[in-house]
Amino acid sequence: MAAIQLVAGLGNPGAKYEQTRHNAGFWFVDEVARQCNAGFKPESRYKSEVARCSIAGHDCRLQKPMDFMNRSGLPVASLAKFYQIPRSAILVVHDDLDLPVGTVKLKRGGGHGGHNGLRDLIPHLGGNDFMRLRIGIGHPGHRDEVVGYVLKNASRDDRVLIDQAIDDAIKALPEILAGQTEKAMQALHTAK
Repeated sequence: MAAIQLVAGLGNPGAKYEQTRHNAGFWFVDEVARQCNAGFKPESRYKSEVARCSIAGHDCRLQKPMDFMNRSGLPVASLAKFYQIPRSAILVVHDDLDLPVGTVKLKRGGGHGGHNGLRDLIPHLGGNDFMRLRIGIGHPGHRDEVVGYVLKNASRDDRVLIDQAIDDAIKALPEILAGQTEKAMQALHTAK
């Protein structure tokens, strides 16, 4: 498998959304940057904040698209195009309603599953064969409640579980970045 060169965390920009469940992807890349002592800098040509990071000898870029979730595709695609990063070398980190709170799963490819960030990304990237790190936020129980749920702050207990899942995923990041996805999946999917 290809080594990962770009880790794109999905979320919504602005203080209003900072603590909402939909920003789990931002929480992940923020924590990776913190552990790497890397700072995000605004990159207007990609409408993003970008940081450079080295993890276990693997250099990569961390990205937070600064457009709304349903318009994440163009910022990620434009940065990938500029640095000639193929889809197979992109890891997209996002919240996932279909996973229990605090669960984290890694996979390559698949549909958008109703996730508006992925729905926008797939056509802009020209395919769906990129890696995804899915951070479980749970489901409100009824589809009519989904929008309100993802745009609400996580409860304190849920945030603790999500932060633990992020920590677990960061421990597997050296394998993910090296393209050792089977090893990373084994570690993540059998954790707990």
